[in-house]
Amino acid sequence: MKKNLQFGDFSPDYTNPDTARIVILPVPYDRSTWIKGADRGPEAILMASRNLEFYDILTDTEVFKHGIATEVPVHGHNEPESMIQEVHKKIADFFKKGQFPVILGGDHSVSIGAFRAAAESFEQLTILQLDAHADTRKEYEGSIYNHACVMSCAKDLCPIAQVGIRSMDSSEKPDLDICRVVFAHEINEDPKRSWIQKVVSWLTENVYLTIDLDVLDPSLMAATGTPEPGGLGWYEVCALIREVCRHRKVVGMDVVELCPREDLWACDFLAAKLIYQTLSFRFCQ
Repeated sequence: MKKNLQFGDFSPDYTNPDTARIVILPVPYDRSTWIKGADRGPEAILMASRNLEFYDILTDTEVFKHGIATEVPVHGHNEPESMIQEVHKKIADFFKKGQFPVILGGDHSVSIGAFRAAAESFEQLTILQLDAHADTRKEYEGSIYNHACVMSCAKDLCPIAQVGIRSMDSSEKPDLDICRVVFAHEINEDPKRSWIQKVVSWLTENVYLTIDLDVLDPSLMAATGTPEPGGLGWYEVCALIREVCRHRKVVGMDVVELCPREDLWACDFLAAKLIYQTLSFRFCQ
């Protein structure tokens, strides 16, 4: 992907990496997904982000004024271990500087290094996963770092909470903490959205947010490698994130598994908008 792409179309005053409170880290890595293309996700998000409107209606703010810098992409890794190590180091450095990192994936394995950095940097941490898939296999296709294993890696570090799950293998069931999962069908059966407060109650003081875009229904987000019917809507996802940001400290986030297609360019904009909306909730409400 192009090295000089920036998130948003902001003046240099708001993109200085030395002063920005928010840092975007593209990680165009895709070695384990069924349909290849997630490595093109970060570039598609960055390109779409330049055409967003940067005034946020819900919070009546312009979060870019906190500074949003975009780092050089993490690329060139053939094996997940070296990619994870580089992401780990970079995210740990951002935390030391007091910055808020946003990883653009790439397949979901790009999150593992960020999980490790967050667990080392913050006490009382919970990793909150929004996803169609449980991703709790111990090993898949010969690797413990496959995208299907990412939340197994997370569970080794700190408590996790899972939202939107509607696809899993029977081998994952014994280790699933059913008391910390909201399945997609439960969300559909709860029009009053009481599930949101339940999720917030599970979370500790600090939260790392990992969003696999297939948590959204394919009618909104078809540009993923493994779309699943029966997903969440835009306002359900935003309502959850807003409440989490109101009641807990979100320390970092990633958005992964965009598999861009030319005929589905609206999905690129959705991903970019979701990031910007989340930042608005995190910094401006």
